[in-house]
Amino acid sequence: MTFIPSGRATAIGSMPYLDPETAVSKMLRAFPSIPAWPQLPNRSFLENMYVQYSEGLPCLVVDREHEKIYFDTGRDIMPEMEVFYGRVIAGDLDAFAIGRDYASGFYCFVERLMSDSRARAALSCVKGQIVGPISFGLTVADQTKRALLYHDELMDAAVKSIAMRAAWQARQLKKICDTVMIWLDEPYLASFGSGYVSLSEGQVLSLVGEVVQSIHEAGALAGIHCCGNTDWSLLMKTDLDIINFDAYSYFTGMTLYPDALRQFIGRGKMLAFGIVPTSDKIKEETPERLSEKLAGQFQTLGAKIGMSAEDISRQCLITPSCGTGTLAEEVADRVFEVIGGVKIKQ
Repeated sequence: MTFIPSGRATAIGSMPYLDPETAVSKMLRAFPSIPAWPQLPNRSFLENMYVQYSEGLPCLVVDREHEKIYFDTGRDIMPEMEVFYGRVIAGDLDAFAIGRDYASGFYCFVERLMSDSRARAALSCVKGQIVGPISFGLTVADQTKRALLYHDELMDAAVKSIAMRAAWQARQLKKICDTVMIWLDEPYLASFGSGYVSLSEGQVLSLVGEVVQSIHEAGALAGIHCCGNTDWSLLMKTDLDIINFDAYSYFTGMTLYPDALRQFIGRGKMLAFGIVPTSDKIKEETPERLSEKLAGQFQTLGAKIGMSAEDISRQCLITPSCGTGTLAEEVADRVFEVIGGVKIKQ
């Protein structure tokens, strides 16, 4: 799939609004060319990123009263595992559909664009997102608080569920636009290499790679979002098409891997620059200042890897530095207002 982003803007996904219609309207206004369906974690516990994609997992307990999920490994897991893997082996994507109660913004987004030919005509791509397997595996635990990542059988089921749900998303979004991208949200990749998390390079490549393969088989582009520093060269070894990073606060971290980055961009892959801060700093920033900052980053990266700033800008997207779901609505509104004014300076 050939897609040249040329500095167009898209969103990370999460938004602070409660009403899905409002969220979709704001999304389409701010990102008319590459909108993302809005995740609305403030609307319901079920729309929390770690809950949203968990339906149907074997042994999963959804405790709505205490707003938590966990795996109950104290019961016989085999009957549920057999049913689950039967659906995976059959390739039954509909069995991995995301329920409307878990993703009201997704359904509102698809329905709005299906009925709005003018909005569809403005699209160059649409974006979906899904929790990354590493972040899910390190966040969700069993009844003894042992992280799922260290339960081999259940972790394998979780990865396959994420992969199938990503493919299901891609199939639904292709109803409104031929070009679709699905991004993995992987905040816990910032912990890779630290003494606090036991996670090998091979695990990262395997877990991310399985989901990326499923996205590609569904005919979509695969991206990843990590809002902290990580070993970017490791992700560049995967088949990911897009790497999204916080260019506002952590740009220097991306400059540490010139050889890997040169090869990544040389293969036609894309960088998504999270140049618009999703914090109170947005109150101090202007589109003009951020455009200048971005231009300087293109120059710096170009000098590091022996490419022109123009070539880098051609293969870049612009995004907020992270999702806006935890922000006050007026701050999120400011983020969307500012990003609309950020321009690529040649």
